[in-house]
Amino acid sequence: MPDYDVITIGAGHNALVTSAYLAQAGYRVAVFERRDVIGGAVSTVEMVPGYRFDLGGSAHILIRNTPVVEELGLDRFGLEYLECDPLFFAPYPDGDHLFIHRSEERTVAELDEKFPGEGAAYARFLAEWRPFARLVRDLFLASPDPLTLGRAALFSKAVDDWRRALPRILSPYGELVDEYFREEKVKTPLVWMAAQSGPPPSEAMTAPFLLWHPLYHESGVARPRGGSGMLTQALASHIRAHGGEVHLRAAVDEVVVESGRAVGVRVAGQAYTARAVVSGAHVLETFGRLVKEPHRPDAARRVRTGNGFGAIVRLALDKPLRYAAFPEREARVALQLLARDRAQVSAAYGDFLAGRPARDPPIVAMSFSAVDDTLAPPGGEVLWLWAQYFPYALSGSRHWDELGPEVAESILDAFEVYAPGTKATVVGSLFQHPLWLERELGLFRGNVMHLEMSLDQMFALRPFLGAAGYRSPVRGLYLTGASTHPGGGIMGASGRNAARTVLRDLSARSLFTLPLRREAR
Repeated sequence: MPDYDVITIGAGHNALVTSAYLAQAGYRVAVFERRDVIGGAVSTVEMVPGYRFDLGGSAHILIRNTPVVEELGLDRFGLEYLECDPLFFAPYPDGDHLFIHRSEERTVAELDEKFPGEGAAYARFLAEWRPFARLVRDLFLASPDPLTLGRAALFSKAVDDWRRALPRILSPYGELVDEYFREEKVKTPLVWMAAQSGPPPSEAMTAPFLLWHPLYHESGVARPRGGSGMLTQALASHIRAHGGEVHLRAAVDEVVVESGRAVGVRVAGQAYTARAVVSGAHVLETFGRLVKEPHRPDAARRVRTGNGFGAIVRLALDKPLRYAAFPEREARVALQLLARDRAQVSAAYGDFLAGRPARDPPIVAMSFSAVDDTLAPPGGEVLWLWAQYFPYALSGSRHWDELGPEVAESILDAFEVYAPGTKATVVGSLFQHPLWLERELGLFRGNVMHLEMSLDQMFALRPFLGAAGYRSPVRGLYLTGASTHPGGGIMGASGRNAARTVLRDLSARSLFTLPLRREAR
């Protein structure tokens, strides 16, 4: 008899979601994680005394478009979400600003008051693309198999005029905004938010990154009290409560394959057997190290990780930040989108293509201590500055270990334009450049999405053709995580979809052992 029904490699949030569903269904589950912290890129640690820093994803948006939290009952395991409203705040160096609120009506009214006609255009944009955004969300919540493609064929029912819509969907998101808006100060935050998946505003077939926007008003933006890592802590507690095991400082050395089938793993020389193995590791880690020859598929060697794209400065401040354009707390609650115009985003991408750090980086600033007083001591603030674009491989002979402090300072200098005096309040910091992300979090070439989020590596082509349904070419070995459909971000859809696949294969029982259907909206 195997030691476990399922062994999971890695304790990232998708791997834990898969494990939680399997444990909840009554299977014997063991999770092995190499680090001493649960959560992978969704973890929180006290880097500076009294200040809690997230080490990866911070804004919880995508997961709120899934039923994961409710189906697993994570509120019973310590997960408490705090709402962030306004959703987005965009300040400008000239002292102007705008907000995007959870309420569409309030957002429309404020936009129209500030930029006559732009509020009405925003309402039209949301109305026209909400059905498409919901369709994409539903495709993300299903395995990318022929049934998924069949659902995509229903696209004609999702929008009023699909013949007109299709060319727009295939266009660059940086250009699509011109069809709706006149004011650059309205276009820019929408484009900068779309850029968070990686592809630049000029890349063809990227409009869906912008067309997801209507769902922000439905799902909102939230934060787990205590830090982003409280999601993964709750998942680990759920697994243990259902009889599963989560082992830290337990790096998997090898997936044991016998007669073409994964039968377990080897950890520090000890073999553990299982009916199925789920890898939440990067696809290149899975097939480049854990699965030995001759079982490595050639297609895995051809996946594209890109050249990184972002870097983040995490700061501990001894007082709350203040924006010159809007000093009140509302600005600190929202995700703060700092980009003057689309040209700044494009210029930063030009630097990236030349192999150099962006000289004038656009920034997404986050100060979640405005809604969660557990993150900083009284009177203090945590401030995180995600900036783009920053290549993993630098041109010339430059190296991140040498260049890091200079680039971190340049990002803070760029932020200081919007919030003068911030630098004087810094009492601690952490700079996560692309090489740091690879070394510490296992994100190959610093890509937080694992693989590039381009059309040739999405849906049935992610991570590669033949492995898109969470089953790897090695029988008994399953895949989850950002390397798989639907990609990166704190969503848990990959973990949930992988759980469905493993459950289907482990048991002849109905697929509806778990309440996996979404309620009609």
